[in-house]
Amino acid sequence: MAMASGRVQLVTVRQQSLDLARWRVLWIAAAFAFVALLALSRITYLGIGGEGARATSLEDALLPSRGQIVDRNGVPMARAFPAYALWFNPKAMGEDEAPLVGKPEDVAAKLAEIFPDLDEKKVAAQLASGKSGYIRKRLLPEEANRVHELGELALEMPTEEDRHYPQGAMAAHVLGYVGADGKGRVGMEQVFDKHLSDPLTRGTPVALSIDVRVQGALEDELRRGMKLTRAQGAAGIVLDVDTGEVIALASLPEFDPNKIDEEGQKLMFNRVTNQVYELGSTFKPLTVAAAIDSGMLRDLGRRFDASPVTVGRFTIRDSHEMGPTLNAVETLIHSSNTTSARIADELGAERLRRYMIDLGMNARPEIEIPARGFPLWPGDKWPRLTNMTVGFGHSIAVTPLHLASAYAAMVNGGVYRPATLKKLGPGEAPKGRRVFKASTSSRMRQMMRAIAVYGTGRNADAPGYRVGGKTGSAEKPGGKAGYRKTALVSTFAAAFPMDRPRYVVIAMLDEPRGTLASSYQRTAAWNAAPIVGRLVPRIGPLIGVRPDDKRDIDISAITPLIPEAQDEAE
Repeated sequence: MAMASGRVQLVTVRQQSLDLARWRVLWIAAAFAFVALLALSRITYLGIGGEGARATSLEDALLPSRGQIVDRNGVPMARAFPAYALWFNPKAMGEDEAPLVGKPEDVAAKLAEIFPDLDEKKVAAQLASGKSGYIRKRLLPEEANRVHELGELALEMPTEEDRHYPQGAMAAHVLGYVGADGKGRVGMEQVFDKHLSDPLTRGTPVALSIDVRVQGALEDELRRGMKLTRAQGAAGIVLDVDTGEVIALASLPEFDPNKIDEEGQKLMFNRVTNQVYELGSTFKPLTVAAAIDSGMLRDLGRRFDASPVTVGRFTIRDSHEMGPTLNAVETLIHSSNTTSARIADELGAERLRRYMIDLGMNARPEIEIPARGFPLWPGDKWPRLTNMTVGFGHSIAVTPLHLASAYAAMVNGGVYRPATLKKLGPGEAPKGRRVFKASTSSRMRQMMRAIAVYGTGRNADAPGYRVGGKTGSAEKPGGKAGYRKTALVSTFAAAFPMDRPRYVVIAMLDEPRGTLASSYQRTAAWNAAPIVGRLVPRIGPLIGVRPDDKRDIDISAITPLIPEAQDEAE
């Protein structure tokens, strides 16, 4: 009985030990499950709460203080990078020691040898004052080495993170700059300031619609046009007609975002988005398009009186004699004010005004840049004279961007879309709003091409690219007579290729002068049109448009209305 009792006790002990082991395993498993549940809950919470992408402190340390801006192909346009600064620390040698080994003026002279643009007297005064502060914000490594060789301990060179624009002044008015407070200013630096500075998003570059290759070519040709005609400024834009993406945008003279000084501050005004102009004859195709689209102008062969138009005390004249009558096609080819005014008059103020509103001419241009100019809009009720002058681009002042968006709608099938500086992916283009019928757009493409072949746009007709466009030379307001006869705004508004328009190009010169390069002419046909003629062959192959001499838009339906075409045929 004793042996049986011992065995029972032994079994009981073993059973208790097994039970205890099982419970321990269950508790450990439960603990692991609880920890896993907590982790899963935290992950879910962070994901739903929008903090799932928050960087750790290590990731924050690895990220630059400000995100990168790139062009549509990923080429850096703005980035943060470590740089040396030159700082004067008068206490570097100790409280009771002289801050410099050499004399302030001698040290300043040596620094001026390293930095030729340095204000030697100003630096000498700073060193003599004994007050700490920056001497220079950005040093190249080789410059830092030369400063180090001076042996002045008070000249410290701390490493700081700096905003750098690798393309220099290129696209300065698009990018803007970063102020001393680290905030974006003027351009897309300001628009995307939160994205670029937020740790959650700054690791993802901001992709612009700009193509730096096209941007460089546009700035180069505008600069060349300015120099050839001694113009005081220039503006230009290349716009995708189907998406509204801005491929290039330039305002000259430009500033350098790498070095914002007093001169740079003066040059920040954006002529493309912020300056309003009376753009003259570039409005005539829009007037003719409205007349065709409304049904007012059904017969393009119809003749309009081309003699001067007198309304009250004001008389509308052409720049030269164009014959007693002109049809609509000839009106655009020869750029007649008188027949454009008569077409606008017959169309009526309310209808022309409605088309202009649909094209966005009554409001600030649609684009992300904060600096957008208010158009000088004639108001709600247009007197007869105002309506007639709007018909040929006077009494209304808009930006070159307004004009580019309107031309895009005129040639792309009739749909207006807002311009954007953001790169759009497939299917992201806005639906837009219809302004013109597709048939109207088709007819205007023919007429625009005819202007470049037979009219004032000949100097823009780049072989193989089927360019179409319209000149505009408008006197600037001012003077006793209301306009300054010697101050013009010369513009050429174009699209290519006209058999299937892909891009609108605007080139504008502010107050060009008659020079040998422009055959001593100040009008757009001689100075703005050649800019487009040189630009299109440079950028076409870069953006998918190659020259083809065997293709062109069929304009045979309107050539019988063009005497020049008949003369060539004979």
